[in-house]
Amino acid sequence: MNLIFPYQFDHRGRTGASDDGTHIRDLIEQVLFTAPSERVMLPEFGSRVAQLVFAPNALELASATRLLIQSALQRWLGELIVVQDVSVDAKGATLEITVTWRAVQESQWQKHSFRPPAGSTP
Repeated sequence: MNLIFPYQFDHRGRTGASDDGTHIRDLIEQVLFTAPSERVMLPEFGSRVAQLVFAPNALELASATRLLIQSALQRWLGELIVVQDVSVDAKGATLEITVTWRAVQESQWQKHSFRPPAGSTP
């Protein structure tokens, strides 16, 4: 059983569950928007994406951000997914990250866009 993210209860009052595809998508979102040192028992988990929103927008920054995201996904989810492409679009204070990925045991590619949760720093 995969726990639903963010944690919540289902209609029966039990811990919510999600299918494998949704669970992996949720894991990607957690890696993207968790800042290192946020997790007590795993202080290196996450990426520094949220800090880059306020950096000067330049081609070099976009390339560095893509590499940062790809390396974070490879490090934390490399046993579960293969990343084909990452694109980053920063418009003012809004950051949109699009990841094309597939589960290791599957052949179908999936493409999802992620934005920081409402109320977060970016």
